[in-house]
Amino acid sequence: MPKVAHPHISSDSRVCGGSPVIVGTRFPVRSVVNYILHHGFTPEELVNRFSHLTLAQIHDALAYYYDNRDEIEKDIEENTEEVARQQF
Repeated sequence: MPKVAHPHISSDSRVCGGSPVIVGTRFPVRSVVNYILHHGFTPEELVNRFSHLTLAQIHDALAYYYDNRDEIEKDIEENTEEVARQQF
């Protein structure tokens, strides 16, 4: 299956430890997933809460998640508050 392009998503080892983020921000895809799929926010509510994001970016982050579900689920597991506390 060919790799799907996600123009609003990038990964850079210097930004958020290489986790996929919304281009031009430090807002990880995992955060979009947490807010929308785990906390019940709508994409519109997320844009209202984080005015520097657009609906296109939010929807692309969700599409990226569905195209790369295992990667993002692993990223979520590795970046919980509990894991962060264990590192200090």
